[in-house]
Amino acid sequence: MELTVTQENFARALSAVGRVASNKAGLPILSNILLRTDGNRLLVAATNLEVATTQYIGAKIAKPGAITVPARLISEFVSSLPKGTVELKVVNDNIHLKSGNYSSIINGVVADDFPELPTISEDSSISYTINVEDFKQAVSQTIITTSADSTRPVLTGVYWHSHEGNLYLAATDGYRLSERRLVETQSDVSAIIPTTTLQEVLRNISENADAVDILFDETQVRFRINDAEIISRLVDGNFPDYRQLIPASSDISATVKKPEFVRVTKIAGLFARESGGSVVVTVDSDKQTVSLHSIASELGENTSELTAEVSGDGQVTLNSRYLAEALSVIDDDTLSFSFSGKLSPCILRSTKKDTNYYHIIMPLKS
Repeated sequence: MELTVTQENFARALSAVGRVASNKAGLPILSNILLRTDGNRLLVAATNLEVATTQYIGAKIAKPGAITVPARLISEFVSSLPKGTVELKVVNDNIHLKSGNYSSIINGVVADDFPELPTISEDSSISYTINVEDFKQAVSQTIITTSADSTRPVLTGVYWHSHEGNLYLAATDGYRLSERRLVETQSDVSAIIPTTTLQEVLRNISENADAVDILFDETQVRFRINDAEIISRLVDGNFPDYRQLIPASSDISATVKKPEFVRVTKIAGLFARESGGSVVVTVDSDKQTVSLHSIASELGENTSELTAEVSGDGQVTLNSRYLAEALSVIDDDTLSFSFSGKLSPCILRSTKKDTNYYHIIMPLKS
């Protein structure tokens, strides 16, 4: 194999796929990146057997071929080079790299030992093309409520599913729940995509990307953004019937300005660190206020209040971090905060008539 690429494109591709390269015991080849010519392009790929990511970059091919090289070393070497062209040449399973006054030889491993990259048949799959901004927002709004508990794998991903003619994303960790309506659909979809996969897709979205192409089959999902491609296994199992957890109505509600609510939540959180993050939220219809109270036994206590449009009176204890994270992903200057009592779920949502996002937080037992 012999070719020339630009340092900027090569470094960007190596950085993107290198994150997926794995140091799994017994399979040292997985810590390598695959380099393979494909027509007048260079394929740069890595896999950890759960996720495979590929990037294509333009190249001047003098001699086709393939090789695998240690991900970390080649990524750091190429990113340290000055801008310009990089010459690659494979000699006896070693890759010779030359750029200006810099030259290195990196020991490689034959590409035949590299696992076969997964594929998805487009004929028998369900496909979507999602606007980049909608995709980024929907994923960001839901991955924050996924679980890190590997003993309940179905909660470690985002549930993509069709319901009454729409595609929804939902996630829960048992303490909170988020649901986002994304696009209309005629297809029947039910798939749990690992959080780590979605985070990788977000990192691969470049500034010049307009859309994300998504392809589902029975066991895998593929994301394509320009010349980048990520294929991941789906989480095996059935997602819980979360809709039964969403209250049909609430006895107590407050309409608040988001910037003010964010500020009082942040301040209350400072005093809540010692008490497991718990803050007491009080809704007062006579005063038309929402107040947050938190105590740090060693340091002091705090009460912050903001004016609101209030219906009903009540009090609930919440985790301040959960509340702050929910507020950070609701895209509206005014939002609704509602619940029915000390032990009932709290619903946060935009006040827009056709809101497409709900965030539910379970109360703490005070």
